[in-house]
Amino acid sequence: MTAGRVGIALVGAGGRMGLEIARVAFGRPDAHIVAAVERVGSPCLGRDLHELAGLGPGGPVIGADADRAASGADVVVDLSAPDAAAGTLTSALFGLRPIVCGTTGLPAETLAAFDRASGEIPVLVAPNLSLGVAVLAALAERAVTALGLAYDIEIVEMHHRDKTDAPSGTALMLANVAARAAGIDASENLRFGREGRVGARPQGEIGVHAVRGGGVFGDHTVILAGKYERLELTHRADSRTLFAQGALAAALFLHGKPPGRYTMAHVLGLG
Repeated sequence: MTAGRVGIALVGAGGRMGLEIARVAFGRPDAHIVAAVERVGSPCLGRDLHELAGLGPGGPVIGADADRAASGADVVVDLSAPDAAAGTLTSALFGLRPIVCGTTGLPAETLAAFDRASGEIPVLVAPNLSLGVAVLAALAERAVTALGLAYDIEIVEMHHRDKTDAPSGTALMLANVAARAAGIDASENLRFGREGRVGARPQGEIGVHAVRGGGVFGDHTVILAGKYERLELTHRADSRTLFAQGALAAALFLHGKPPGRYTMAHVLGLG
């Protein structure tokens, strides 16, 4: 680690988001990647991260030892896979390092493990690391609080054709934000798509709809529909770079923080 710079252990380094974080971090004065980790059997193992990202030689060699990587870094950033995130968390706990997890589709037991770990280390789990999405969530919360259940709430998301989970973690996060603001139970009031003769829309229902196609990085719209007007709050992602920038902002924010559960809203001073 270099004085004055936050050293990051990047887990899931060989994926599209991992390589984008490597590019965004390259040459920054405040943060750099000191360790890169991939799963056992990955074709990226043994490769120079910077060369793999098109930056030339001189980066960390990608390995499979997450414990060692975490122990040699200031912050762990995980962008691996839902079934691997729990192992990354164990490594962060082993080294008592803060962890930023941007992996989507985490099972309930893994989310519970992150909650427990926040008693020992700083933890930030976000299905979407965009700073703009954090602002969208804050605006949606204020709008629902102000307008109440007189306005129907619908959430529409669109992603590229290769995305494997639906609806997106971000859409679910926005739905839960809206439900809390409206004072209703999300587990009983979310409706995922509609088909057939479903009847009139009941008050308090929150519709969540997933659209897939092309190469869309991620669009999310929160719709509040009243009888005489409609409010639409939309965030559109135009590049993977914005998620990489958010991941680094989150890592820098967590460095030096006490144990606890943090969000992207905290990173922006909104929490």
